Amino acid sequence: MSASKIDSTALKYLSSYSDQVKSKVKLMLEQDTLGKFLLTKYPQTHEITNDKKLREFVMDLKNNYLKKSSPISKIIYDPKIHVVNNALGLHTFVSRVQGNKLKSKNEIRISEMFRRCPEVFLQMITVHELCHVRFKDHDKAFYKLCEHMLPDYHQFEFEMRLYLTQVEFRGEIYN
Repeated sequence: MSASKIDSTALKYLSSYSDQVKSKVKLMLEQDTLGKFLLTKYPQTHEITNDKKLREFVMDLKNNYLKKSSPISKIIYDPKIHVVNNALGLHTFVSRVQGNKLKSKNEIRISEMFRRCPEVFLQMITVHELCHVRFKDHDKAFYKLCEHMLPDYHQFEFEMRLYLTQVEFRGEIYN
């Protein structure tokens, strides 16, 4: 989609933000300055490029903040998760009956597109999915835990949404 024909309603990653914010982002897209803004603020990508490193990264966060929570059986980059479907990562909770016991497993899957992004974006998505281990819904307690684990959580989420908007309208900036 051409950035010169952007209507504010096309900014799907920013749909819950004010018209004023959407207008500023639209102007940055039209002037092709959004990518430069993001690159200035976040010039480097992280080094967590495989599933093993991702597991270590997620488990470090979990062990620092959620020591007593349920174990996580699988942590991977998932090529099947598409941001188009409004999913950046998935937390799945699978219950199985084994004999007379109910066994549950937590899994965290992060969209493949986040293999190459600033570390704070990966951390924000990871924190979000880890908080789902404790809270299933996006309620006040959920976001309070997100902010406890990552103090600027909401700012990073907004900037990650800017990044997704940049990728959709102007293309990838971290090659």
